[in-house]
Amino acid sequence: MEKFNLKIMSNFVLIIDTNKKPCNPVHPGTARHLLKSGKAAVFRKYPFTLILKTESIEPVTEIQLKIDPGSKITGIALVQNNQVVFGAELQHRGQTIKNNLESRRNIRRGRRTRHTRYRKPRFLNRARRQGQFNAPSLEHRVKTTLTWVNKLIKFAPISEIFQELVRFDLQQYENPEISGIEYQQGELAGYEVREYLLEKWDRKCSYCEIKDVPLQIEHIHPKSKGGSNRISNLCLACEKCNLKKGTADIEKFLAKKPEIFKRIKAEAKRPLKDAAAVNSTRWALFNRLKETGLPVTTASGGKTKFNRRRLELPKTHWIDAACVGDVETLKVLLTKPLLIKSTGHGCRRMCRIDKFGFPCSAPKQIFTHVSTGDFVKVKLASYRKNVLAGTYTARVKTPTEKGCEVVINGVRVGFSNMKDVLTVHHSDGYSYV
Repeated sequence: MEKFNLKIMSNFVLIIDTNKKPCNPVHPGTARHLLKSGKAAVFRKYPFTLILKTESIEPVTEIQLKIDPGSKITGIALVQNNQVVFGAELQHRGQTIKNNLESRRNIRRGRRTRHTRYRKPRFLNRARRQGQFNAPSLEHRVKTTLTWVNKLIKFAPISEIFQELVRFDLQQYENPEISGIEYQQGELAGYEVREYLLEKWDRKCSYCEIKDVPLQIEHIHPKSKGGSNRISNLCLACEKCNLKKGTADIEKFLAKKPEIFKRIKAEAKRPLKDAAAVNSTRWALFNRLKETGLPVTTASGGKTKFNRRRLELPKTHWIDAACVGDVETLKVLLTKPLLIKSTGHGCRRMCRIDKFGFPCSAPKQIFTHVSTGDFVKVKLASYRKNVLAGTYTARVKTPTEKGCEVVINGVRVGFSNMKDVLTVHHSDGYSYV
């Protein structure tokens, strides 16, 4: 039987019975005992799931699935009897999708402006289903979150879903004095200006970058000299830096530190792209979650922050997810979550192209025995390419006709056949830590 190192796993182990019915998650020690005694086998490596060889008759305790949606990272937690038994942080690839689309647009635009043959642009054949975003980067955030919700529903007895439904009021951020007819977005909901600044400036002083100290809201251009309360004129500073700057202009205060001055000016003018992405996708995610058939409960971001501070828990995405909704007590049984990074399944491009957009390589080959990104367990019988002999778990870099190339400790090691290569986990568009 294949051996897995369960002591590095902080999450509880998910279990399904022989009929693939979800059971109660178990401690890694219990999972190790089930594997050694032959009562269970490994069903899936990420998230780590065991399958029992018999039908389970034990009563199942319901689990709450809690989600803290974000623009770049979404926190996920499973809570059973006020205990966090599973935590994960899902990193999205929205910016990568945007960059790829811009690259494709520039290549196509370049082809059209040259006097060479090209496929004529097609119109009226880009229909999208109702409710789908025009921006693929936004649609990706919703779909990847929903993918992991459906995965966890298969492997854990989830009875209810909690979602943090936060709304960033962009108009109020840009002009806090706006009111009356000019302000038609309803009451300010979600994060206050201070909470937004904490997120924007990474919870550290803008001048000395010190962390874990009380921070004060600082006007970049002093209010006594005409500075406004716009979000672009606000930053965070520790008490020492705030008193030292006083009402001085930031140019004079940072005259001897041009790099810090340049960074602060650039950060202050950074657009509210992340806040806009959360605003755009929050209701779409809520409606998609309701399609799972489970009851969906929403809560505000302010309530999440209140629960986390009251329980004196650290600020992380997966702990924020565990604090969503009504939480009286909460016991965190793990220290390290499963880190999930969305990498995609590659591109549909069948070969590499040059800077002019024309093919410059052989067509892409597709193999059935192994694919790029698969997790495999390889056995080295001898010393090869600065890699000691032994058994390793690594990812496939390049499939070959009968074997593959695997990256082990940063070194590419080739195998001419699959005799010493065992597939552990097929590539599913994500990387895991």
